[in-house]
Amino acid sequence: MAQEIDREGVRRLMERGAQIVDVLPAREYGEDHLPGAINLPLRKIEAEASSVLDSGRPIVVYCADFA
Repeated sequence: MAQEIDREGVRRLMERGAQIVDVLPAREYGEDHLPGAINLPLRKIEAEASSVLDSGRPIVVYCADFA
C-alpha cells in the first residue's frame, strides 16, 4: 500500500534495507540521486519493477525534480 512519508521515515526504512527507487529519467538520475538508489524511470516502472525489485522488502519511490 502506497503512503507518503517524510525524510525521517525514509531514513528509517533505508536503515532496515528498503529499496530506494528514483523515477527520474536516466540523465537526471546520473546528475544526482540518493546513495544506493535504483533508477527505474517512471515510464518504465510498470514494465520493469517486478524484474528489478524484491517484493519482500520495503520500496521507497521518489522523484527529486526541482526544476
